[in-house]
Amino acid sequence: MTPSSTERPGPADVPTAPDIRVRHESSRPLDVALTLAQLGHGPYDPAVRRTPGGALWCTSLLATGPVTRRIVQDGPRTAVVDLWGQGSREAAEAVPALLGEDDDDAGFTVPPPLRDAARRAAGMRMPRTGRVLESLIPAILEQRVQAETAQRAWRWLLIRYGSPAPGPAPSGMRVVPAPRAWAAVPEWDWHRAGVDPGRARIAIACSRVAGRLEQAAVLPAPEARARLEAVPGVGPWTSAEVAQRAFGDADAVSVGDFNLPGAVGWALTGQRTDEAGMLDLLAPYAPHRHRVVRLLDVSGRARAPRRGPRTAITDFRRF
Repeated sequence: MTPSSTERPGPADVPTAPDIRVRHESSRPLDVALTLAQLGHGPYDPAVRRTPGGALWCTSLLATGPVTRRIVQDGPRTAVVDLWGQGSREAAEAVPALLGEDDDDAGFTVPPPLRDAARRAAGMRMPRTGRVLESLIPAILEQRVQAETAQRAWRWLLIRYGSPAPGPAPSGMRVVPAPRAWAAVPEWDWHRAGVDPGRARIAIACSRVAGRLEQAAVLPAPEARARLEAVPGVGPWTSAEVAQRAFGDADAVSVGDFNLPGAVGWALTGQRTDEAGMLDLLAPYAPHRHRVVRLLDVSGRARAPRRGPRTAITDFRRF
């Protein structure tokens, strides 16, 4: 079958047959878990769930409506994707992009310290969701705070303002709110979620121009990121986080990340470095600099040894 072929009925281990089933067959090795690992925001993300049997469930709000995806590795180059919801047809057409079929690593030379990781991650691709706001809102929540704080806020907001996932999704899964709903979240609920007024204002501003931002998914990378960064409060770090997920950009480096320079320096040279040093180290690998960072994650060397105590988590709900 071609990557966009569909068939029914649904899998035997879920009670409801899918609206559409897609069997995606690639000509290259495919590792579904590693390819889609970037999409979740913490272990309790209501929009992304991995079940004990190995299936990855994820939801999305597409132009044609909400969708639930159940993605299962079905061979070294094959995945089966079951879809429920009004957005199923649109999601079926986007399966190859989601699974990184458009990702081209031609010309990429693996840094010597990461060669073992590259062998283990031979099927890892850069996914392209095409959904800007779904990556942009959580990236805004992650600005200048610890990951735990942002993940807690994301979960709280999706549970309160998201909609139930279509189909037989695991209990508690939600679909992200529509832009209008994000823009209408009141100040006190941002506060209850642990989001300070500055980040809340940025999220609301982005929601109000969501239509224009979503168009960035079909623009060349520099134009796409410039469009995102035209919104006050969206800088290079935030636009890179979106580009990595929504655009499948293998070169988008999260400049401004607190931990990344030290991790890159330690992995590639055995010494810590600053942001300028990190960019110098990654420069020979362009246009695959984010691919290097993803291999760093796979290698288990994504953090340099700590020099001091862990920073205390700030709870903005107490202010």
